[in-house]
Order: sequence, then C-alpha cells, then structure tokens
Amino acid sequence: MGNLNTEELLIAVCSLVVVSYIFSILSRYIRIPSVLLLLFAGIGLRYLADRFAVDIAFPAKFVEALGVVGLIMIVLEAGLDLKLGRNKLKLIRDSFFSALVIFIISAALITGILHYWLAEPIKKCIVYAIPLSIMSSSIVIPSLHPVSAAKKEFLIYEASISDIVGIMVFNYFITGEILTGRSLGVFWGNLFISIVLSLLFSFILLLILAKTKLNIKFFLIFSLLVLIYAGGKIFHLPSLIIILVFGLMINNWEKMPVKKLALYFPVEKVELIRHLLHSITAESSFLVRTFFFILFGFSIRLDFIGENEVMLVGGMVVLALLLVRYLYLRFFLHTNIFPEVVFIPRGLITIVLFYKIPESLMLTSFNEGILFFIILATSIIMTIGMLFYRKGNADVVEETQFSDRSDVL
Repeated sequence: MGNLNTEELLIAVCSLVVVSYIFSILSRYIRIPSVLLLLFAGIGLRYLADRFAVDIAFPAKFVEALGVVGLIMIVLEAGLDLKLGRNKLKLIRDSFFSALVIFIISAALITGILHYWLAEPIKKCIVYAIPLSIMSSSIVIPSLHPVSAAKKEFLIYEASISDIVGIMVFNYFITGEILTGRSLGVFWGNLFISIVLSLLFSFILLLILAKTKLNIKFFLIFSLLVLIYAGGKIFHLPSLIIILVFGLMINNWEKMPVKKLALYFPVEKVELIRHLLHSITAESSFLVRTFFFILFGFSIRLDFIGENEVMLVGGMVVLALLLVRYLYLRFFLHTNIFPEVVFIPRGLITIVLFYKIPESLMLTSFNEGILFFIILATSIIMTIGMLFYRKGNADVVEETQFSDRSDVL
C-alpha cells in the first residue's frame, strides 16, 4: 500500500475506526448519516494523499469483497431487527409493494434517460439502471435512529426488500437469455429453490449455534453465510434471501408453527443466540461499513463531477428517483410521507453491482462520474430531509393510520 510502513499502516487503520465511532456519535446529534461522513472523509483523504504525493492504491477486488461482506452483515442485521406477526402483515405488504413498484418505475425511467442521452442499446441501459434503482440499506438502516418507530420499521423492510429484488433482477438481466419462457422459468425456479434452501440452511445454522460447545460460534456462522452467499451467486440463486430468513427466524423463534422444535431449541436458548448474533453483527457491520465507504470515497475523482454530462444525466436520474418516490408514497399510501420521501440514497449495493457488470454489457460512453454524482446527491438529499425532520404529535397519529388503514395497497 504505497510507501506506508507497518506502524504507519496500523496507526491509519485504527485511527479510521476511532473516527468512524466519533462519526456515529455525531450523526445522532447533527442528523447527518455516519456513512456520508465516512464518504467525505475518504474524499478528504484522497485530496491529502494527492496533495502530499502519497501513493496509496487498493485493488478493486478487495473493495468489491469488502462490499459483499458488508451487504451480508447489513441484511443479517436487518433480519435480526424485524419482528413478524399478524399485526405486521399489512406493514410487510405495504413495504414490499413500495420497494417493488418504485424499483420497477425508477429502472424504466433511468433506462430511458441513459438510452436517450448516451444512445446505447436498451439491454445495456437496463443493466446500468437496475443498480441505480436500488435503495441502499447500508445507508438507510444506520440513519433511522431519529425516525419514529413505525416509520423506521417500514423503511427497514423496504430497504431490505429493495436490495433483494434488485439483486434478483440484476442477476436475471446479466444472463445471456432474457424475456423468454425458458429464462423466466429458470428465474422463478431459482426463487423457489432459494426459499426452500433458506429454511433448510437456517435450521442447520441454528443447530450448529445451539449444539456446539465451543465459544467460537459467530465467525463460524459468518463464514458459512459467506459460503452460502458465494455458492448461491455461482448458481445464480438469490442467496440474500437465505441470510434474511435466517435472521428473521432467529428473531421470531417463538412464533414458529412447529411446536416440537421448542423441545430441541428452547426459546430461552435461541434468545441468547439472538442476543449474541445481534451484538457481534452490529460490531462487524460497523467495521466493514467504515472501511468500505472510506475506500469508496478515496476512489472518487472529484474532477468527474464538474463535467456537464455528469451534472445533466446524474441530475435527471436523481430527479426521477425523487419524483417516483414522492408520487407513489403520496398517491398510493395516502399518508404523511415525510421523511420517507427523501430516503432515496444509493450506496453499497449499487457499487457492488456495478463491479459485477460483465464487460460485454458495459456502456462505452458511461462516465463514472455519473455514478459518484448520484450516490453523493441522493445521500445529501436524505441528509437535508433528516435535518428538517422532527418527530411530533402528527407522527403519532400518522403511525396508527400507517399500520391500520384498509385502503392502502
């Protein structure tokens, strides 16, 4: 890593962790997401490195692998935060349709924008539009602490579903054959297989956690989750579903319909496992998120952002994302939409999927500055919205309406 010696490298790494911890504390008071502070810290470090001629380079595969690990940790953490029940069915349904409809319309509009301005083939534009249409759970979930309980739960479900739907659709479109009976059959077959495997692997992982006598548990489970994710990607399966289902099952064990399972896995023991997983997952996702967003910020070339094409195309994409979200929440959910409407950040999952675009589907005229501009602009919009958000009496009324209304999709 450039001309840094071992001691300097250790000082730099540990200092970044301390700074990230301080950012996490500050974000609760200034309402600026800690990941955005990390992103700007990375940009600042890049400026200093260029200013003092410090040559530091990070392999793209390392940043990509770090992003994948962060994605796994964030989805698992989301699953461990969500409670299921009959009273949650409407909330889950609303968040699912919100994630799905907004994703589809956003992808269609962004495809049109890229196709019109870049004059590239439609399929390539779709492949680029999909990552840009996915709501970033890596930015949304850590930024929800000022939000009311019902809004927080809705946004956690929506962001997690957006990630999973986006990845599934992306994997479908980067295959050689699309929009045929065979390809659609394979797609839905893979989805069914993933759901079955989700339940099977979740029980296996729970068995390992409950029965092992060794104290070394979490990183064994984490390694198995990474293996499951990587194996699923090789076979084009939506393996994030397995991770989300595992987290949901651990956090909702008392609601399992098979009572005999309680004989082998008492609720008290599973609760201890949940507490352990929740604690270590939060710590690990914090660490991965720290280095990923700093490294990504470090890789941003600010001279791209000043180009006219970047400002024009990136601005149109951001405007489309904000408009689609406003129209759907306003006219389909029929409720107070603030601050939900500003939760349009693009982040970790968008970057990871851009790394995975096959060379044959790359847009030759796509400027990387457009990606950087969209990530920065959407995060800043969310930040500005959160600065103006204040939980008050109106939110209390709105939360009841949000969970109980019968006229919502």
